[in-house]
Amino acid sequence: MARIEVPMPQMGESIAEGTVSQWLKQLGDKVERDEPILEISTDKVDAEIPSPSDGTLVEIAVQEGETVEVGTIVAYIDTEGGPAGVAAPTVKSEVDAAPEVPQEPGSESVEVALEVSDGHASAEERLRTRSTPVVRKIAEEHGVNIQDVSGTGHAGRVTKQDILDFIEHGLASSGPAQPVPVPVPTSSDSSSAPSAAKAPSADSSDLWTTFYREVQHPEFPVRSADTVEPMDKIRRLTAEHMVIAKRVAPHVHSFIEIDFSAIDFIRAESKERWASQGARVSYTAFVAWAVSRVLREFPTVNSTISGNNVIYRGNVNLGMAVDLNPGLIVPVVHDADHLGLVGIGNKIVDLATRARDRKLVPDEIQGATFTITNPGVLGTLVGLPVIPKGTAAILGTGAIEKRVVVVTDPDTGTDSMAIRKKSLFSLGYDHRIVDGADAARFLARLKETLETFPNDA
Repeated sequence: MARIEVPMPQMGESIAEGTVSQWLKQLGDKVERDEPILEISTDKVDAEIPSPSDGTLVEIAVQEGETVEVGTIVAYIDTEGGPAGVAAPTVKSEVDAAPEVPQEPGSESVEVALEVSDGHASAEERLRTRSTPVVRKIAEEHGVNIQDVSGTGHAGRVTKQDILDFIEHGLASSGPAQPVPVPVPTSSDSSSAPSAAKAPSADSSDLWTTFYREVQHPEFPVRSADTVEPMDKIRRLTAEHMVIAKRVAPHVHSFIEIDFSAIDFIRAESKERWASQGARVSYTAFVAWAVSRVLREFPTVNSTISGNNVIYRGNVNLGMAVDLNPGLIVPVVHDADHLGLVGIGNKIVDLATRARDRKLVPDEIQGATFTITNPGVLGTLVGLPVIPKGTAAILGTGAIEKRVVVVTDPDTGTDSMAIRKKSLFSLGYDHRIVDGADAARFLARLKETLETFPNDA
């Protein structure tokens, strides 16, 4: 019998755990590849999880109602159709059989090759077998080859703590965990003899390890009139990610004022045509369209720092913050720079509606390269948003209000008072990669695009 694992998938970059809400298949049931076998629930998404292969469901490891971390094995499928309850080894020698490769969480089902002619697994198979998505993400960010990390988990799996210890101490190993040999000091170097396994490399630091450990919030005394309630999962995860984001990225904010007169003219002129199409084009749609085009000109603002490297994103994927009251979720408009104004407007409405109904799919809350948040919809004049992890910048849009401004006649040069719809925009950016001049040029170009908005967008 050849068994493959079904892990708890990664349902979004900010989601660390999921709850099995219902098993759609029972022990002994035949399943087809991509056929839903269970339902899971997170704070942000409910989804059906498909089978990674044809076969028989032979073991359920997590029961309905249980909550487990991403990457936890929830079930096993026998691809040779053996009966349920038949014991099968989950660990096989490299000579006898190829490793069993779980589905990549958060992605489409992966075709699993269970037999390799030479009896050896590929590097990609070995990586997936020995680690979870969280571990691989941390390793990627720090330029660590998982093949060099000793795994202390089941069947040699590299756990989160393994990768953190490796980063902190610079330890490397290609096999099962072994004690690190301590050189015997000689008379000439006894004063500087290295310590046991915990001796760090010359450039190691526990700083990065700290970033990825669970955030510990300080505690304060409770007074008699106070009410104490535990944070729900969405608030707890948001708090942890915000703290980490502030620790890692040096935040700087720049501001600019936008005149919406040209956009108001287009909205009034196109209102009937959009209504006949069933289109909903808000101010946010205009901003998203303009941002998606300007980001093409400023790849640094659409980038991220990964270890000692800069990743310039090849796609413009806009995260659009949605208020769940309480809570927040950021669905993503993928390839926004390839959508027209009406297309972006409809997409934003669709994502926001399904976000509030908890009907988003995993791909719709992952992969943002830049984020837009709109506190102005609730009347806020300007905000200083926190940059999401994995991105270099975030745009905050303030309330659009009528203001008295001084305008200059382009022909006569005469100044006069006028009423215009204006809004303050803030750009929060990671100063490790985005300089103040870059941010200023980005905002200036965004202002120009919005104030001279094309009629054919």
